[in-house]
Amino acid sequence: MVDSRSTRAGVRGFESLLPHHIQVIFLSDIIHFNDVVSAVVDILENAETELPYDVIYALERAKVNEISHVAKEQLGAILKNIDIAGKKKIPICQDTGILIFFIQIGRRVTIDFNLEEAIMEGVRIATRSIPLRPNAVDPLMRQNSKDNTGEGIPDIKYEFTDGSKIKITVAPKGAGSENMSAIKMFNPTEKERIHNFVLETVLNAGGKPCPPIIVGVGIGGSFDKAARLAKAALLEDTQDMSKEELRLLEDINSLGIGPMGLGGRTTALSVHIKSSYCHTASLPVAVNIQCWANRHASVILGGDA
Repeated sequence: MVDSRSTRAGVRGFESLLPHHIQVIFLSDIIHFNDVVSAVVDILENAETELPYDVIYALERAKVNEISHVAKEQLGAILKNIDIAGKKKIPICQDTGILIFFIQIGRRVTIDFNLEEAIMEGVRIATRSIPLRPNAVDPLMRQNSKDNTGEGIPDIKYEFTDGSKIKITVAPKGAGSENMSAIKMFNPTEKERIHNFVLETVLNAGGKPCPPIIVGVGIGGSFDKAARLAKAALLEDTQDMSKEELRLLEDINSLGIGPMGLGGRTTALSVHIKSSYCHTASLPVAVNIQCWANRHASVILGGDA
């Protein structure tokens, strides 16, 4: 039998668990194909129809801090939209995104089925049941799969951890903000230019990514690693920022782009930086922009309470 509970505190033994939007399902035996399918459908519904508490709090605080009537009205409309979506269990945005999955697999977990296929089947079912807009297309022919799956989609990233559980996080990513993201291969001597590169990326984006935004910055690794770091940074709690992240946030908000690009004090809600060692001759930096609808939800399967 499955004991399904919601928690905001996470579960010990899994590194960097989100402090919100985590559903814990304890199973008395091994994890089965259909357990994953059902869990994926559940977290997709949660992610598409509700926002994590920290994001809502940041939006509410931004509304209080705004002095512009137009900015306050925009933030009020956003908060009303969130409330309606949650009550009616309908998607927060018509762009339900492409689906990014972060999978943490405990080393003691036994899996005797195709985990990727179980995730994809959950996506197919959720596309019909929630429903989700079919967004996945061939990059050149633009043919739509009609179920949000296809070659390389959903985008699934795997990580091995200690323990006997699997944690599945889904982060739907809309095109409006994704299209405004950027990456640059700096010379190792150019680290002082990183701050301005982030600001320039946000400034060039303007109102297109539906601000107030969340900014993920990836520094180091390789060309693709920097982008993955920036994407993962978007999952961090909006209230938990370092001094450098707060400095970037202050400078971004000084740009005056404001909610929905109509001016105001709040261009971004938070900034998060993740870094990795890189080659001695390179300095990759990626900026991944997320709109105000910073959607993500997680589930933990297996193990004991």
